[in-house]
Amino acid sequence: MTRRAFIHVQHLLGTGHAVRAVAIGKALAREGVAVRLATGNLLPPTLDTSGLEVIALPPVRALDASFRTLVSPDGSPLPSGFDNMRRQATLAAFLAEPVDLLVTETYPFGRRQFAYELEPLLETARTLPQRPLIAASIRDILVRKTDPAKEAWMAERALAHYDRVLVHSDPAFTRLEDSFPFADRVAHLVRYTGYVGGGARPEPPAGDGADEVIVSCGGGAVAKALLEAALGARAVSHRAGDCRWRLLVGHDLPDSEFSALVAAAPAGVLVERARRDFPGLLPRARLSVSQAGYNTVLDILAAHVPCVLVPFAQGDETEQTQRAEALARHGRAVMVPEAGLTAQGLADAVDAALSRPVAQADVAMNGAAESARQLLTDLEEIRR
Repeated sequence: MTRRAFIHVQHLLGTGHAVRAVAIGKALAREGVAVRLATGNLLPPTLDTSGLEVIALPPVRALDASFRTLVSPDGSPLPSGFDNMRRQATLAAFLAEPVDLLVTETYPFGRRQFAYELEPLLETARTLPQRPLIAASIRDILVRKTDPAKEAWMAERALAHYDRVLVHSDPAFTRLEDSFPFADRVAHLVRYTGYVGGGARPEPPAGDGADEVIVSCGGGAVAKALLEAALGARAVSHRAGDCRWRLLVGHDLPDSEFSALVAAAPAGVLVERARRDFPGLLPRARLSVSQAGYNTVLDILAAHVPCVLVPFAQGDETEQTQRAEALARHGRAVMVPEAGLTAQGLADAVDAALSRPVAQADVAMNGAAESARQLLTDLEEIRR
């Protein structure tokens, strides 16, 4: 009998949430599980979802880095009755077929503004005649809350609804308690899976990336400072001023702003849209410059390439800074703050990274396969 999984994912600015959810879904599919992926935002065109049934929920994204205002993908206000529309669409999708595994990406350790949709989903799942295994899928580092009551609420919801909390990190590198003060309350639910990479990508054309500085910025919606500094940094770098700099701009940056970057690029700097073969460029590169998003950092570690990290730190965001600091402590990266970033400051960081050998950072990176294994093992145990 075919086992069935339902994965819910909502990304608001970056693409990392969707990339992890797809990777876990594909790992389950390789184990013979029929996977439906319900996504609450438009998936990036670089993401391969083959083997999954993708269910497009009414889409929503964050207007800016504050995450306080949610809008339609084109930036227009959400339609009247959107919350009810989303709740009904999610429940209808979930109940369309029997489900053995229910996975919510991030929730309840984030995405609290979608509780109107996810609490009914979880309550419905718990009352089915054959209740599915319910798991939360969370990254290595959570965004800290200024109000401890909100973090206590996360633990309470996990205890109320969930059988398992999959933490996609290597505990030798980063542990849940490093960013979540109530980790002890949910410790019996937690399993560390290792880091979840994005899976196989195409090999780049011959020559692309060779001895280049690769500058990347995820979706690109919150990378203006990094991209503008990178345009001028090549000219003032002592160790990377003789090679091509390739700026990869995510598809969330509007075409008008992308065109302006292309027009402003000096000689030796190439600006193009983000590519699916990005991980294949990195092993060929002289150095990587990027933000410190989960998936980008994994690609950098796998490529064993020198790197400069400029963590996204607008609003109340702490996650990328904490990840960049961890890599810097391990001697694996040079970190430069986003605030006040200049072309000279970025060039100095590039020169510093190229002046020293790349440190070893051996971390478990089989998280998608391990997540699938853990979920299926747990499912067998509760069905005995």
